[in-house]
Amino acid sequence: VSFEGPAGISDWAHQSGHSLTGSRLDLGQGLPDLAAFDRLVVLGGPMSVGDQADHPWLGREKAFIRAAVAAGKSVLGICLGAQLLAEVLGGRVYPNARKEIGWLPIELTAAARQLPLCTNLPEHLTAFHWHGDTFTLPPGAIHLARSSGCENQAFLLGDRVLALQFHLEATPASVAELVHHGSSELRPAAYVQSAAEILAAGPECFPPIHAALFTLMERLPAPSR
Repeated sequence: VSFEGPAGISDWAHQSGHSLTGSRLDLGQGLPDLAAFDRLVVLGGPMSVGDQADHPWLGREKAFIRAAVAAGKSVLGICLGAQLLAEVLGGRVYPNARKEIGWLPIELTAAARQLPLCTNLPEHLTAFHWHGDTFTLPPGAIHLARSSGCENQAFLLGDRVLALQFHLEATPASVAELVHHGSSELRPAAYVQSAAEILAAGPECFPPIHAALFTLMERLPAPSR
């Protein structure tokens, strides 16, 4: 969708001297050759992984993600992207007991704290969330993070396939876009904040999530050759 772009990932790529390209499958755009990129980032969207009848391009996307993982690429999935990764790697995606929308805390697991990828990352972090589905861990994946509303918030498969249910890439502009386009979902609930709460809490929350994002993006290994 037009309102879920790379946001802070663009900032990281620019600051790190990397080129960044994108494919909007919903607009019929083509996919790159596997040899043309080092890292694949799969972004979010309001649809679910099982909505292929309404969004036929999801089948192409799943096949491409599977091929990128098989080719040894570095892969990051965010929100819907994390759920797509979970499914193609053998996990199950299903509705979570509660939606999580807004600035809510996550906690690193004990397993995550032992990994070089997560060294010196904060054990507790207030991240931005906007999801109603969740997933089971794919076979062989390491459980990285949980929250009180959702047990499986992140996983790592091998050393270069990372799935994050939450949005470390969120910026003030991207959050404002989500609030604008998703306002119908902001109904009072245990883990759903109001638009005012989301927009007011943001400024103090962005620096920590961007620091975590940049650390993860730098530490994920280059693709195997």
